[in-house]
Amino acid sequence: MQKSTRRTFLKSTTSALGALGALTATPSVIAAPKARKSAAADPSSAARPNILWITCEDMSPHLGCYGDSYAHTPNLDRLAEKGVRYTHAFSSASVCSPARSTIITGVYASSLGTQNLRGIMPWPKQICCFTEYLRKAGYYCSNNVKEDYNFVTPPTAWDESSAKAHWRNRKPGQPFFSVFNLMTTHQGQTRYSPEELKKVEAQLPPDQRYDPAQAPLPPYYPDTPLVRHNMAVLYTQVTLMDRQVGEILAELEKDGLAEDTIVFFFSDHGDGLPRHKRWLYDSGTHVPMILHFPKKFAHLAPEKAGGQIHDFVNFVDLAPTMLSLAGIEPPAYMQGRVFLGPSARPAPDRTFSIGDRVDEVFECSRSVREKRWHYIRNFMPHRPRMQFSTYSEPGLIRSEIRRLAAEGALHGPAAWLAAPNKPPEELYDVEADPHEMNNLAGNPKYEKILLNLRRTLHEWMVETRDMALLPEPELTTRDENLSPYDMARETKKFPAQRILEAASLVGMGPQHLNRLVSLLGDSDSAVRYWAATGLAALGKEAEPARAALRKALGDRSPSVRITAAEALSNLGGEAEALPVLQKELASSDSRVRLHATATVIVLGPKARPLAETLKQVRDTKCAPSPQDEYCQWAIDHALNVIEGPAKR
Repeated sequence: MQKSTRRTFLKSTTSALGALGALTATPSVIAAPKARKSAAADPSSAARPNILWITCEDMSPHLGCYGDSYAHTPNLDRLAEKGVRYTHAFSSASVCSPARSTIITGVYASSLGTQNLRGIMPWPKQICCFTEYLRKAGYYCSNNVKEDYNFVTPPTAWDESSAKAHWRNRKPGQPFFSVFNLMTTHQGQTRYSPEELKKVEAQLPPDQRYDPAQAPLPPYYPDTPLVRHNMAVLYTQVTLMDRQVGEILAELEKDGLAEDTIVFFFSDHGDGLPRHKRWLYDSGTHVPMILHFPKKFAHLAPEKAGGQIHDFVNFVDLAPTMLSLAGIEPPAYMQGRVFLGPSARPAPDRTFSIGDRVDEVFECSRSVREKRWHYIRNFMPHRPRMQFSTYSEPGLIRSEIRRLAAEGALHGPAAWLAAPNKPPEELYDVEADPHEMNNLAGNPKYEKILLNLRRTLHEWMVETRDMALLPEPELTTRDENLSPYDMARETKKFPAQRILEAASLVGMGPQHLNRLVSLLGDSDSAVRYWAATGLAALGKEAEPARAALRKALGDRSPSVRITAAEALSNLGGEAEALPVLQKELASSDSRVRLHATATVIVLGPKARPLAETLKQVRDTKCAPSPQDEYCQWAIDHALNVIEGPAKR
């Protein structure tokens, strides 16, 4: 079930999404930005570079050229020797779909409303994929093969997007932009057994095989044979991926195109391991990025061959930079900066990343990273550090952490992931503490730094119209005639500053209780939602809000009703709360059903009276779509939690 859904939605699908059609852009009506008056603007000009992207999945900088002595990556190391290596490249999100949404548009997923994994969104008509601009300028654009953009891919985005897509399918002499996405390092490919590892290693020469005993372990992992084995498996897949990179580069050389092509290599986010993918630490967002410029286009390179660039680069920068390299002026709506070529702009002194719902797991975190300091705001601090996730649970390291935690055998830094909740704010000195284990947020010595980064993050969220401030159903229900992006730019419909002020109270202590109770009566449903979330995070300390929470059970917004039910249940009010959850479990909106089911999981055995309702919803409501499958996963886990596996 899991594999079928993920395979199906690696490429965007237009079937079963007709309801979104009215709001999906028709790219042909979007005028491409004007090309600059230069040789690069002439579609027939040989001065324009070909651009090749080789991307991989779920991989932190585990490459020899990045100083990883355990890694065997000869092809990428050679590419770095001849090219330029970025040391501060960051994904805009710590999971694939929102990251890819940002890459293809040059707009943060949180601005588009595409921040939740596989939450397909209506599309703003003024925005299109940057490849559409390249195609209008004469480029042949191919994608092999993953899209996964969280919106329906416009038919004009690619000349070809398939497992057979290749620059070789273009017209003779036509410049190309080609993507080859390698799945070899994906999370699902890095959790096989010791027996399988022996079979896989047979493909590699002895000097490229990995001894688990020598595997480098971060301090937040327990040092056990299974954990070491999983790390050896990850590095084995990295080496196999490196071999694929070599094969693609050999094809480019064979076709006589190497001297006409700028090559990019990067991964979509960090390793598919606990505390990496899905988390906003450097282990989840810091990625390798290597660029190679042939002699013909050396003038576009930011550094000499073999050099390093320490400037921040974020995925939001890729789209405008590709247009710039092709001689096209990027459209004004793009939020990234051009970092290559004559139009390159100065590098920022910080970068931002987002973390939201992944599969059935609700989260909301934001990050601002400077060269020395890293600030993370967790807007759901009352949730565990490592929530149960159906797709990720089979992971070997995750399974080992679960086992050891159940046995009470996790201690010190290795117990970090097993914590039942997380701090609302985190601040790390990444120079002194590269694994980000020592949270300085509560240290008065660093209060000025924390306040400055908090303010910086809040300003960015308001400026970019961060759609995570809305409960997921409201992305499309606030105004059914507008895309989330367009709706968010109307202040009356999306008072971002006012909503953020409410969200900023979550997890910040009982001294804000009266303010949260007051906001529970606000005219805006998102403000009320965050007020209810803040009261739920207070647990039993929210007792004085009991009457207000009872009233909120009848709120117009299902998200407020569900969250108020959780908060009231924390106070022993299940008798009033469970009927509300029972009704929301039967909602016609799969997003509401998923939220209600996730709340049942949090309540645990208190929600046992809802077991039969959960089974009925699972059997009658779950259709073959990502959202419904996530709901089914959540229901299965909820039944395990409230009944136990034997009664399912």
